[in-house]
Amino acid sequence: MPSVSVAIRAALLTGDARAKVMATRKLVRDWRQGRLAFAFDCAMPDEPARPDRPELLPPAMMPKRGKGGSERGRIALWHALAHIEFVAIDLALDMAGRFGAEMGRDFVEDFLSVAADEAMHFALLDRKLATLGSHYGALPAHAGLWSAARETRHDVAARLAVVPMVLEARGLDVTPGTRDRVAALGDENGARILERILDDEIRHVRFGTKHFDELCRANDENPQEKWRNLIGLHFRGRLKPPFNDSARETAGLSREYRAGIV
Repeated sequence: MPSVSVAIRAALLTGDARAKVMATRKLVRDWRQGRLAFAFDCAMPDEPARPDRPELLPPAMMPKRGKGGSERGRIALWHALAHIEFVAIDLALDMAGRFGAEMGRDFVEDFLSVAADEAMHFALLDRKLATLGSHYGALPAHAGLWSAARETRHDVAARLAVVPMVLEARGLDVTPGTRDRVAALGDENGARILERILDDEIRHVRFGTKHFDELCRANDENPQEKWRNLIGLHFRGRLKPPFNDSARETAGLSREYRAGIV
């Protein structure tokens, strides 16, 4: 029986976007049906494979999106969201494959579930781009999204603190406003996509918070204090309002985590 780590590595090294979606779906299906052994007999790649397009640019070089109501602005919005979800597939796969041996079966189950969700989100957004006469790769994209994984590749606590508990939690803050603006433009389909993504991301943040809290308590550490220390060391940015405290609380990320640093 092949190992789950070999299957995860293969999906990470699949560059074509749609092929990565299919590889991730097959991986998760095989895991759930007991066709992959809980074994970690290969290393995860330092960098996942990526498609030839989009061109990846530093944040300062990213072109302006244009006005949200214009055709150009709409395409740029959905393309940016698709890129975030595409990278999120790799982030979830790497989380399970890199730290699964250390963290256990439930951890792998949770983050493979996240990977399946992110693959579904990307497919929805790629389909949305097609309805606008575009496709993923048609525009440049942000080059820095994998940097959080690179920065935290040797420390599962740091990875949990930064990726689900900062980056995905930020999605909880900004997605409702984006959904409402899309709905105000009459795009009900787009608003439903964003509502689905928001609902799923609450669960993703909850997975991160749950495993982070369990790890801290096993090491007799205060989770909130540990999180603040790790953010200071590994997050290259700042936490900024507004915060969707209702969604964050539902995900287990209480205001006490950011006390004193916002």
